[in-house]
Amino acid sequence: MSKTTSNYFPKIQDITRAKITLNEVAIHTPLSKNQGLSEKYKANILLKREDLQTVRSYKIRGAFNKIAQLSETELQKGVVCASAGNHAQGVAFSCRKLNIKGKIYMPATTPRQKITQVEMFGKENVEVVLTGDTYDAAEAAAQNDCKRSGMAFIHPFDDPQIIEGQATVGLEILQDTTEPIDYLFLPVGGGGLAAGVGSYFKQVSPQTKIIGVEPDGAPSMKKSLEAGQVTELEQIDKFVDGAAVKKVGETSFSVCQQVINQMVTIPEGRVCTKILELYNRDAIVMEPAGALSIAALDQFKDEIKGKNVVCVVSGSNNDITRMEEIKERSLLFEGLKHYFIVRFPQRAGALRTFVDLVLGPTDDITHFEYSKKTNREKGPAVIGIEIQRKEDFEGLIQRMKENGFVFEYLNEKPDLFQFLV
Repeated sequence: MSKTTSNYFPKIQDITRAKITLNEVAIHTPLSKNQGLSEKYKANILLKREDLQTVRSYKIRGAFNKIAQLSETELQKGVVCASAGNHAQGVAFSCRKLNIKGKIYMPATTPRQKITQVEMFGKENVEVVLTGDTYDAAEAAAQNDCKRSGMAFIHPFDDPQIIEGQATVGLEILQDTTEPIDYLFLPVGGGGLAAGVGSYFKQVSPQTKIIGVEPDGAPSMKKSLEAGQVTELEQIDKFVDGAAVKKVGETSFSVCQQVINQMVTIPEGRVCTKILELYNRDAIVMEPAGALSIAALDQFKDEIKGKNVVCVVSGSNNDITRMEEIKERSLLFEGLKHYFIVRFPQRAGALRTFVDLVLGPTDDITHFEYSKKTNREKGPAVIGIEIQRKEDFEGLIQRMKENGFVFEYLNEKPDLFQFLV
């Protein structure tokens, strides 16, 4: 059944119907207290573990709810979607469960791990089509396919039935709590999850303060809410790939305008720090978007003391090959990793002098590239140094100056940094 999106707001009965539709498909994921976070913030911090969902993210909820409500004719023709990640897996799972045909368009740059996951969930019911270098190119190809074939397009977030499926996350949270929830932190990409969960809370738990969280590099919802209309970003940082969109949905934006109390953005480096902390302490594997809600707690540490707080962990589809980059971004953000161009005198023992007199007892050289120049007095080296405490940085700089090493600090020169490191 089609619904008009003008003046649309998810109804309790439609969210409840979505929950019934999902009963044998989506897991009722745990809402569990995290002891470490609760002690750190002196609050009752509960994690809604959508990382433990059937396809390791909440996306199965919206995808299946939408597809299950298509007409018999639409189901026979099959469905099409565009996605580089979790939505693709949700659609693929749904196609196999309902035994219908699906075509999933993904950028040609999509990591093999994600393609394999989609193929695993969809099996023979799904055809993966790799095209273009970006999501936008893949979506354009998918939309053209729909026009030619008459197959139904399953949007990742801008659809009432997608939003109602995601809203079942909120229904489960309130089913599993006996105490009032003071704060709810939600990751925001296209806005489908925030619109769904936020709308349920506004109707059932209106006293809860709803905080939407985006990465610094893709603040599309924040900019849109500030402008009072959907605003497309010219460029985004794609690192937090599950929440990096240039343009939020018209429908999801309209609902979010009514339900989100505050939007905040989080540096990508802080997200990386939280991924590592939760993995090392609690063995929780999170993708970058899945860590957004937890990463926002630092900004509210005074406000949430003594409160009941829920953070939605939206997914765990993290390629292990990204862990080195995650660690690097975390160290840079925390001020524990520093890169320099150091001009070494071309004489024997210059590097030994640097190691003996410049490095502190706990400093470590983690990156070293040296080019010897035959016609110059000094040869440049790119050096990465990891320190144990942020405060150790000033001493490192001071010792380089005292010992006559000419250097250039790269962390503050992003263009040069990305070229050399």
